[in-house]
This record gives sequence, structure tokens and C-alpha cells, in this order.
Amino acid sequence: MDFAQLAALAAVVDEGSFDGAARALQLTPSAISQRIKALEQSAGQVLLRRTRPTDVTAAGGPYLRLARQVEVLVHETESAVAPTADRPVTVPIALSADAMATWVLPALAPLGDRISFDLHRDDQSRTAELLRSGTVMGAITSVVEPVQGCRSIRLGVTRYRPVATPAFVERWFADGVTSDALAVAPIVVFDRFDDLQDRYLRRRSRRRLDPPRHHVPASADFAEAVALGLGWGVLPREQTDAREAAGLLVELDPGQHVDVVLHWQQWALDSPALAAVAGAIRDAAAQHLL
Repeated sequence: MDFAQLAALAAVVDEGSFDGAARALQLTPSAISQRIKALEQSAGQVLLRRTRPTDVTAAGGPYLRLARQVEVLVHETESAVAPTADRPVTVPIALSADAMATWVLPALAPLGDRISFDLHRDDQSRTAELLRSGTVMGAITSVVEPVQGCRSIRLGVTRYRPVATPAFVERWFADGVTSDALAVAPIVVFDRFDDLQDRYLRRRSRRRLDPPRHHVPASADFAEAVALGLGWGVLPREQTDAREAAGLLVELDPGQHVDVVLHWQQWALDSPALAAVAGAIRDAAAQHLL
């Protein structure tokens, strides 16, 4: 393996183009292209999709993961020899918008002076794919089975409860939370991958319902949309307790909830930086998750 070729591969993915990688590595686009071509010839397979932005192929995933592992190990070796001579190591992490908006950022903040974070937001059912492709070193995920070459640790359960404004409940659920009412009352969903509201609907009605939907793809704005009465939605307590105490939200269907079991998966790599991140996330999860 040629370290310069691996570095070029990682830079092309991170910057989204050959030109961007050239600027990041202070090389010419031609030099980047030659290194990628040589790496692909050595691998005997196409490793990059020449799209905008560029991305790795299935064959390129293991090479990207190796590139990031080499980068971390080299950086930490250099820092051990000259602790103040280099920038902080970068640790890319995948996590859901809810985790980012509630308990993860406070956990990572104390590490910010020695670790740079590259956070990738995706649904917890999909973050493991970013780990598998080599895009990130660690992920908070609902996937139990460890990704190849990774360790998996159970973090706990995030409990989501259906909530709405008092006026919304009076308008749409005056006769109670029935299947007929749930079939027509507007709901707020995060994006097309968010199935939490539908999981509650299936459990509550025992049939497929398709009420009107508002898509609000930002965690804080999602909670705000529910608090403004745009629709009902399922939210974790960190985003509802204060609003419930102020009378802005009420529990739509007491006793009903959707639980998501979360795991921390990370590369099986002996890295002090990655170990510090894992420890901070585990400690925070113990305080915030069930």
C-alpha cells in the first residue's frame, strides 16, 4: 500500500472532487488523478464513483477505511513524539439528529481541545452504512450486528412519546385517540427515512394509516413544529419536558411510546482518540438513555 495514494483517496471523498483534494493536499489535480489511478490499478477495481460529490464504490470502502486508520495512527504517533507540534486528530462520527441535538454534543465538548470532530447526520438505522463504507470511524446506530472490523457496545434506549399541543388534541382528538382520528390528524416527520411515527401508528391501530405529513428535517425545528401545532409527533423527553411543564405540549396517548435501542460501533483500532470519544459517549448515554 502506498500511503500517498491512500491519502489522495480520503481527500477526494472528504472534499467531494479531485480539484478539492488537490487544494487540500497542495497538489495538482493531475497528481491526484495519477495517485487514484495507480491505487485502482493496484487494487484491480474501480474505487471511486466519479460523481458530484465523489464517493467510494463497494470495493473502495475498505481502502477508505484503511486510509483513515493510517492517518489516525500516523497522527497519534507523531503527537506522541512531539505533543504540541501538530493539529488535533480528526475523528469522523455518524449519529442521528436527535442524538446530536440532545445529549451527544455536551459529551464531546470537553474533548474539543485535542480532537476535531467531523459529524455526519443520518437516521440511526442508516449510520452503520457510513461506518461500513469507511466514511466514519464510529457511529451511534440502532444496528445490533457489528459491522465487519468493528466493535459494538449497547448504549441504552431512547424513548419517544407521541405529543401535541393542547389545541391540536382538542381539534383532532376530541373523542379520544382512535384509529379514525389518527388516519386524518396531520403528523410531523423528520424525513423520508423517519419511521418512528409510523411505528406508533401501526402499533396503535393495527392497520396501515397514511395521514397528512409535514417533513421538517432538523431536530430542533421538528420539535418546534410540533410545539407550534403543525401536527403531532414522537419526541424524546429532552425535547418535551420543558414544554410540557409550560403547558405547551401534552402527551397525546399516555402509556404509548416507541423505543429505539442504540449501540456505539467503532473500528477495532487501538487509538487513544477513538477510545476517548467512545468513553465520553458511553458515559453520557448512561446518564441520558434508559
